[in-house]
Amino acid sequence: MEYQDLAKVILARVGGRENIVSLVHCATRLRFKLKDRTRADAEELKKHPGVIMVVESGGQFQVVIGNHVNDVYNAVCTEAGIVEDVSVPHEAAEKVNLISRLIDIVSAIFTPFLGVMAASGILKGMLALAVVCGWLATESGTYKLWFVASDGLFYFFPLVLGYTAGKKFGGSPFVTMAIGGALTHPVVLQAFDASGQAGAATEYFLGIPVTFINYSASVIPIIFAAWVSCWLEKRFNKLLPSAVRNFFTPLFCLVITVPLTFLLIGPAATWLSQMLAHGYQAIYALAPWLAGGFMGAVWQVCVIFGLHWGLVPLMINNLSVLGHDTMVPLLLPAVMGQVGATLGIMLRARDKKLKVLAGSAFTAGIFGITEPAVYGVTLPNRRPFIFGCVAGALGGVIIGYCQTSVYSFGMASVFSFAQIIPPGGLDMRFWGAIIGTGLAFSLACAMTFIAGMPRNEGSERQAATPAGEDAILAPLSGTVLAMDQVPDSTFASGLLGQGAAIVPLSNQLIAPFHGEVSSLFQTRHAIGLLSDSGIELLIHIGIDTVKLDGQYFTAHVKPGDKIKPGDLLIEFDRRAILEAGYDLATPVIVSNSDDYAAVERITANHTIDSGTPFLTVRRSAKEK
Repeated sequence: MEYQDLAKVILARVGGRENIVSLVHCATRLRFKLKDRTRADAEELKKHPGVIMVVESGGQFQVVIGNHVNDVYNAVCTEAGIVEDVSVPHEAAEKVNLISRLIDIVSAIFTPFLGVMAASGILKGMLALAVVCGWLATESGTYKLWFVASDGLFYFFPLVLGYTAGKKFGGSPFVTMAIGGALTHPVVLQAFDASGQAGAATEYFLGIPVTFINYSASVIPIIFAAWVSCWLEKRFNKLLPSAVRNFFTPLFCLVITVPLTFLLIGPAATWLSQMLAHGYQAIYALAPWLAGGFMGAVWQVCVIFGLHWGLVPLMINNLSVLGHDTMVPLLLPAVMGQVGATLGIMLRARDKKLKVLAGSAFTAGIFGITEPAVYGVTLPNRRPFIFGCVAGALGGVIIGYCQTSVYSFGMASVFSFAQIIPPGGLDMRFWGAIIGTGLAFSLACAMTFIAGMPRNEGSERQAATPAGEDAILAPLSGTVLAMDQVPDSTFASGLLGQGAAIVPLSNQLIAPFHGEVSSLFQTRHAIGLLSDSGIELLIHIGIDTVKLDGQYFTAHVKPGDKIKPGDLLIEFDRRAILEAGYDLATPVIVSNSDDYAAVERITANHTIDSGTPFLTVRRSAKEK
């Protein structure tokens, strides 16, 4: 029921079932593609305790859930009546740039089997560790059975990719899976082996010479072939009568696409695969330590925006073409840097809720799932996230210098150390990974523990604060309203905190105290402030003005900026907003009002000038 209730909220906030074009999930996120983005309410979703973060990237509306995303995904599918991953043609879908489209395609193709792909890679790494330690011999039946269990997915990669690519490109996934089966068929593999022998005869298709290539574990050829097949399928479905369409459309797709793949698509895509792999190796060879520092620093930033999916095919392609990959090891310090920073917060925090959240995120991070740590712990506190990136860069320099590689695919986690073991046994490449990752983890943890929480969070700050009062100046000139008079039940009920509201008579929002900007909504209609004494203030200009999507609002500050009373924060077109039909009642809320003895309005007047005393926050010596 817990997941079902969350599913109902998510479904409502994305605009309902009718607004969903496609839905898939990865290790931590629900990835929606929506017909009308304006119908989704990201800000309300972020407020739900079951949602870690909402990210819009790559043409997707991504709801970050955490480790139990599969349960929530199933609940959403049940609530929406979706039998399986939905993929609905929608001609009016929002146009996005080329990079976003590529990331959307890659994530849709690879996310459905990411878990089993990582598991297969981990099993391969564990087998390598068992061989090095002398626990298993490669000739034993035990080793062989576990080896085929770990290698089966990668060997028949074209079949799996054929299915998911077919679904993504809007065709029959079983037709494209059959094409993948043709690429890995024993007859083709035998022909490939025979073609390498001296004096082997050339094979022909309708008089055209065929180049046989071993497509096992390949990535790019089947994706291109699937796109061609789906393109043909849509054309044939329009041309053929419905009575014969179900049989002849797949027939024509197979008859045309399979030979075309062996004659043209496969060789061209294989050449492209080799160019990508060798091109990456050439760039990496110029300065491996610099590549390590760069990836260690920016990887988690890419994860935040969902851009990391653009590199996953390159990692898999490196393994397919080169037999090893040097990119995944560079990500280990980036991941463990955030894990170390999370541990530092867990050890330092006195707030029980933050400590529990950090502990849960720390456990998930060890296994490579860093979204709960980043979105829920390190990024909101800013310095720990930065410390994690800096430590990741330093660790990446060491791993890059040692030119560490992995020999099976798996996202960076504690299991990656087994996948790093070279075929010839342990050497400096393995120990470099241990040293670099250990440095990133310990350095991030230490820096966060010492200097990662500059705002003296929770009880530590407040226990040292003497009893007294803090004044909040009016950020606007206008008519004063009690909170229960605000025409919005969420604000009026006091659920978001105590305070009062102002109906503005001016077009400027100014700073009400000394402090900093803690958050700024993307639509610029609301801003979060933090005073030097610890008051967390939310100012929301108007009711439902998020629907204006930033129109009529101009921000003059950004998150992290220091402010003093009277500084201009936001300008807005008061007249235009009113003419658009929106109420301009502006709640000014102390969002952490539970931490104080009382939040009271100073003035009893019906009007107020900006910069004059407005609210008072009373502290007591018994605060938590």
